[in-house]
Amino acid sequence: MGQRSYKDLQVWQKAIDFVTVVYRLTEKFPSTETYGLALQLRRASVSVPSNIAEGSAKRSSIDFTRFINIARGSIAEIETQLIIAERLKYITEIELKSVSMTLEEINKMLFGLGTSLETRNPKLKIITPKL
Repeated sequence: MGQRSYKDLQVWQKAIDFVTVVYRLTEKFPSTETYGLALQLRRASVSVPSNIAEGSAKRSSIDFTRFINIARGSIAEIETQLIIAERLKYITEIELKSVSMTLEEINKMLFGLGTSLETRNPKLKIITPKL
């Protein structure tokens, strides 16, 4: 039986779905934000599943864990940018709460994946989420 792909990871699938949500949300941003906040949000959201994929392709759990932590950093970046978007009235408070719930779920899944890798290799250090 072959090795599992990153595409089989539920957290990667959920992160891919989230990218679609972010692209749809940012479509309604003012045109002045095309190369500003909208682009930043899109890049940060794409970074999450991309880092999961890249990390899973690495040869060691230590490397994979590093990429998981990078993905979690992107989540914090997205949360910040979404708060800014809501304050600027580009998204509603309801939209902010909805996407924040999804981000929190992805963050918890990434933490769980990192903890699983840490169990296999006690030398790893997973950054504890602040919820």
